Amino acid sequence: MAEIVSLADRTPHVSAEDLLAGFHPSYRFGEVSFDTYIPDPAHPSQAEAVQRLRHFAASMDGAGGRGGRAAGESGGGFLGLFRGRDRGARNGRGGRGAATASGLYLDGGFGVGKTHLLASLWHAAPGPKAFGTFVEYTNLVGALSFRKTVDVLKEYTLVCIDEFELDDPGDTVLMSRLMRELADAGVRLVATSNTLPGSLGEGRFAAQDFKREIQVLADQFDVVRIDGEDYRHRGLAAAPEPLDDEQLMTVAADRFPEAGVVSRDDFAALTANLSRVHPSRYRALVGDIDVMVLHNVETITEQAMALRFVVLADRLYDKDVPVIASGVPFDRLFTEEMMNGGYLKKYFRTVSRMTALVREGQMGETGL
Repeated sequence: MAEIVSLADRTPHVSAEDLLAGFHPSYRFGEVSFDTYIPDPAHPSQAEAVQRLRHFAASMDGAGGRGGRAAGESGGGFLGLFRGRDRGARNGRGGRGAATASGLYLDGGFGVGKTHLLASLWHAAPGPKAFGTFVEYTNLVGALSFRKTVDVLKEYTLVCIDEFELDDPGDTVLMSRLMRELADAGVRLVATSNTLPGSLGEGRFAAQDFKREIQVLADQFDVVRIDGEDYRHRGLAAAPEPLDDEQLMTVAADRFPEAGVVSRDDFAALTANLSRVHPSRYRALVGDIDVMVLHNVETITEQAMALRFVVLADRLYDKDVPVIASGVPFDRLFTEEMMNGGYLKKYFRTVSRMTALVREGQMGETGL
């Protein structure tokens, strides 16, 4: 019989070492490699991206310095790392013949395999390395402090940043400073996004200082374009109808008889606890959960809580935790205003991921 626990009653304590130990690809990408990525022949940029990343990984083997900077090479400051190279490498076609960049930016639509390739690079790279989402790095700074985060990450060979998207000027300045200091220390930086680096934050903030920071970030990367069918044009999978409240535990027991730990919470109580627990601890919060049961899901109306739930959804999706729920369907998790606002990409991703987990929990579907 499964152990029933309440996430609303948990207050996980996570050490700095435990936080950093979580900076690796999720189990979904735990064993991927460049060989397991199957390029679409209709989109040659996919095969070219694989070769570019293989070359980038190989360039890190045996190179001097933590980040592969050759002995005696002039640092030249943060932007100096990226100036003076063949600009032709920026179109992602440079491959083997292009000068090795200190930072790469994998640009492409949803579902073209950017995270697969980023995780493959992480697996192939030598030395200590980190893999996390943009939000995880900002949360790490919040948990450890900026200076301690720099001191830890500057000892790494490679820092991978998945789902790079700037939502506010504060994050922009924070990540600009962090990446500048890491690059000056010789750390290689690789990021993914569906937005070109020079367009991050576009249409949201017009302040001149924000635009300057955006340009600094753009100048840190050589862009590797990965074309392919853009999943954004497929729409979101339909959210299943919520179950009756009294059915939830029966469905959980019937569908997942081998589950070891099942969390059971009222949605309001869970979200109240999310406001008390730092997002950097959400991985530990759900670390042992096999199935999540949520009673009385409600539309979230406060932006701060919505952003915290985004982080929780990412951690649940990383672990592939099936969800069984009553209340409103997850395509109504956020208000219409939120789904059309500055954080819409985060919210659409969360709706898509929670819908996939509910379809798995209530309908037995997997692989969405």
